Amino acid sequence: MTSKLIDHAAPIQGAVVVHPDREGRGPDRAASARLEEAVGLALALDLDVRETLIAPLRKLTPATLFGRGKVDEIGLTIQACDATVVVVDDQLTPVQQRNLERAWEAKVIDRTGLILEIFARRARTREGRLQVELARLSYERSRLVRTWTHLERQRGGFGVMGGPGETQIETDRRLLADKIGRLKRDLDEVRRTRTLQRGARQRHPYPAVALVGYTNAGKSTLFNRLTQSDVVAQDMLFATLDPTLRLVKLPDGRPAILSDTVGFISDLPHELVEAFRATLEEVAEADVVLHVRDIASEESLAQAKDVRAVLARLGIEADEQRLVEVWNKIDLLDPDARDEAERDARRADPQAICVSAETGEGCDLLLDALAGLVDEAAPVAIYTPAGEGEAIAWLYRNGRVIDRSDDHDGSVRLEVSLSPQALGQFEQRFPQAYVKAR
Repeated sequence: MTSKLIDHAAPIQGAVVVHPDREGRGPDRAASARLEEAVGLALALDLDVRETLIAPLRKLTPATLFGRGKVDEIGLTIQACDATVVVVDDQLTPVQQRNLERAWEAKVIDRTGLILEIFARRARTREGRLQVELARLSYERSRLVRTWTHLERQRGGFGVMGGPGETQIETDRRLLADKIGRLKRDLDEVRRTRTLQRGARQRHPYPAVALVGYTNAGKSTLFNRLTQSDVVAQDMLFATLDPTLRLVKLPDGRPAILSDTVGFISDLPHELVEAFRATLEEVAEADVVLHVRDIASEESLAQAKDVRAVLARLGIEADEQRLVEVWNKIDLLDPDARDEAERDARRADPQAICVSAETGEGCDLLLDALAGLVDEAAPVAIYTPAGEGEAIAWLYRNGRVIDRSDDHDGSVRLEVSLSPQALGQFEQRFPQAYVKAR
């Protein structure tokens, strides 16, 4: 029912990217940086960006967003570039989008539509595809007048086409609502399965660690470095959409479950925030949240603010005791900037950790910090009789062994940090062992 924003089967389309520089938007991010990000989004869809421009916007025009003179000026640029697509780095109303398409005689895509299109192309899992399709339908529902050309016809009839006199737009809206309802039911079923899977994981004595961060901050590269995996990691916006979970071995201790999540972005469309709420429950339920920042970016502080804003919109309170900032890409800094970043990281509260996911520098320190953060329980002393190698191996796999002493009779005393859940499992599985609190 919905129209494709971009026809991927057609030859690569020439595009003009326009960033409306609104007065009063705030000093967090420069207009040039926002334009560069919009270009990155366009390139992620394989558009041929032929021209970019910043359009100062002192007053909003309800019909076209831009004033008449600016619309004509941009139109001349579009003609000169022979572009067929115009990316407007802002949220357009359906009326504004339709009027600009008529004025420019080109396909117009706003920021929301652009991000939705990227998500639609990149989603791989069934849950991810359902989430994106639901977000797209919600977005298109308000744009029926723009999307379809047969809306003013009257059609009588029976069955699904409605009663006599029902307009085509009413029929289309009803069919669209039915499809949205089916998608929500399908998504609820997938989410129930995810909840069961999460419950099964929680029965394992492994702590959960989630990676969050601005898109292209290097989360997937860090994920691969820590877990020795090969998750797709590219220098591209939204290279990762679907959550990926792997075990990571902490130093001298038990494994942890590490999850890589979708990257955040400024002005993330509300349709996507709602659609990906379930996916990001991995973050809400994590024992530790690693906020990965591209410290080499001039926009690092503004991006960090955007990440925290999206977390707040999701109702996720990432308290300081379980959120650790990981300052990535220190290998891209010159020596002076690097020294300054490392000093700032040490002064941060809580202290940030500088790493290079690309080279591996600092990742050992990060794993050491993680091991300390997930050891919430007080260590216990465990005595195992001779011949209980299986019990000892279990403790090494599922806890952090702090100290060990072997007696001459073959018995072993271990000082181990275990979660309460893991301790209970150990006592049930190895009743012959003796557990004593410190």
